[in-house]
Amino acid sequence: MIVGADRLPEFAGRVTLVDGGFDPLHRGHIAYFSAAADLGLPVLCNVSGDAWVARKHPALLPHAERCTLVDAIRYVDFTHPSQSSTAEVLALARPRFYAKGSDWRGRLPDAELAICEAERIEIVYLDTAVDSSTAILQRYVERLDGSKSA
Repeated sequence: MIVGADRLPEFAGRVTLVDGGFDPLHRGHIAYFSAAADLGLPVLCNVSGDAWVARKHPALLPHAERCTLVDAIRYVDFTHPSQSSTAEVLALARPRFYAKGSDWRGRLPDAELAICEAERIEIVYLDTAVDSSTAILQRYVERLDGSKSA
């Protein structure tokens, strides 16, 4: 179910929040959602907007399409099409758990850490970093470049 920012306070203490750009969506994301669901609470997925994705690469799929795809995944109960920072979403939703891949250990932004501490949101690092969207795109470009020179 896709939910707007106005509904986020309803989830306080009752969900596990996951977030990301999910562009392109890949098997590591599915592992991430599954492991988050294993924490025992409904999963609320915060899908970052096109501007956030564009910091790494041009968006392959528009934000609305990424939200629709994520929302169709069985491990995800609620999908939030975010237009704000993750820290702002954490402050509004105040989830019980904030789940991130283990590759984020020691790299979470200070604003997110501060919100989690102030709101007593437990940060859970999941060992699900199977791949990354950026790495997938980089391998794709390298294959394209290799086929052009052959």
